[in-house]
Amino acid sequence: MNNPYAAPRAEVADLAPTDVGPQEVQRRALIRHEVQLKSVGALYYLGGAITVLSALALLGQSFDGSYLGLGAIGLLLLGMMYLTLGYGFRRLKSWIRIPGGIITALGLFSFPVGTLIGGWILYLMFGEKGRQVLAPEYQDVIAATPHIKFQRSIGDWIALGVVVLLVLGFAALIALGLSRS
Repeated sequence: MNNPYAAPRAEVADLAPTDVGPQEVQRRALIRHEVQLKSVGALYYLGGAITVLSALALLGQSFDGSYLGLGAIGLLLLGMMYLTLGYGFRRLKSWIRIPGGIITALGLFSFPVGTLIGGWILYLMFGEKGRQVLAPEYQDVIAATPHIKFQRSIGDWIALGVVVLLVLGFAALIALGLSRS
C-alpha cells in the first residue's frame, strides 16, 4: 500500500560539497569581524580627511604671524596619522595593533561617545577574533579565499542608510550655518 504522506524514497544528489578547506572555514567564521575592522578604517579615513581639510583651512588663515600656523601644522600631522591608521585598518595590517591601540585608548577619555566607540574598537582589535584577523598569517587566508564575500543583511543596509542621512543632515546644517555668517 502506498502512503501519500510518506517521505520520498528517492536519493537526493544535490548535497552541498563537504570538501571545504580549513582556510575557507576560518574565513567564513571571521568575515563579519574582518568587515567591522575595515569599517573602523573607514571611520579613521573620514576623520583624517576632515582633520586635514580643517588644517588646510587654518593654514590659509594663519598668514598674520600668529601661532595659528603651528596649530594648523599639528592638526595636519594628526590628520595624516588618522589617514595612516585608516589605511592599516582597511588593509588589516598587523602593525595597526600598536598605534591603533594607543590612539583608541586616548579616545576613551572622550566621554561618553568616545568611550563607547573606543571600547568597541579595542575589543575588535584585541579580542580573540581580532587577534586572528590582524595576524600576518590571516593575509594568506584572504589570498586563498577571494571568492568569500560578506553578505549584508537588511538591517545592515538600514543602519547604513540612517548613518548616511545623519551625515548629510549635519553637512546641510553646517552649510546653512556658514551661508548665514
